[in-house]
Amino acid sequence: MSRRYDSRTTIFSPEGRLYQVEYAMEAISHAGTVLGVLTTEGIVLAAERRMTSKLLEKDVSAEKLYVVDDHMIAGVAGITSDANILIQNARVQAQQYALAYGEDIPAEQLVQRLCDLKQGYTQYGGLRPFGVSFLYAGYDDHHGFQLYHSDPSGNYAGWKATCIGANNSGIQSILKQDYKEEGMTLKEAFALVMKALGKVMEATSLTSEKLEFATLTLDGDRVVHHMYTPKEIDALLKEHEVNSTNEDLMDE
Repeated sequence: MSRRYDSRTTIFSPEGRLYQVEYAMEAISHAGTVLGVLTTEGIVLAAERRMTSKLLEKDVSAEKLYVVDDHMIAGVAGITSDANILIQNARVQAQQYALAYGEDIPAEQLVQRLCDLKQGYTQYGGLRPFGVSFLYAGYDDHHGFQLYHSDPSGNYAGWKATCIGANNSGIQSILKQDYKEEGMTLKEAFALVMKALGKVMEATSLTSEKLEFATLTLDGDRVVHHMYTPKEIDALLKEHEVNSTNEDLMDE
């Protein structure tokens, strides 16, 4: 039945579905996992890297986490080339707002502008939806730290903790169970992220070659984003293993 209605994005099926948009979401469900956790101290973004060739230059081969502006970073799941176009558009939007008003664009407003662009590609003939979902970690003076998710349809929502990409349902269950509503620190967020990734990733052990980490925090009145290097990721993984061992011993 779907073959009669999936040739164009502008054709609704009798059930009211847009199959091309659903196909784009299906592509995302097979992409590398990205998850974000909102805390009182900032936001942690983590991503699973699928490209692990030893020939890649590690310092320039990040494929999942992007700096959008001084006050916003983003993680992507889906077609990387589509993500590059949208990230570039978001960067231009942020700079145009800063030039016009002399301040950073509010986080939700930037997300909404990008979602308006994505929605347009589901509405007009001759176009296809962007095959990518985003997790946005942002900060502004209006609402503080914010974590948003958007999908190819142009929908977006704010979250305390969420996941996109492969194995997202399993990770969502872990986040629902272990996320602390109040008082969660960055250290606890890192532990939660590594626990979730460790249970769903196919690799036998987590390494810096398979992971990317980034944080968005405050240093006084200044917003600071930090993209973790492989050495810093290895140190985090080592610290997490020690903490896990100590917890296991206490349980015994």
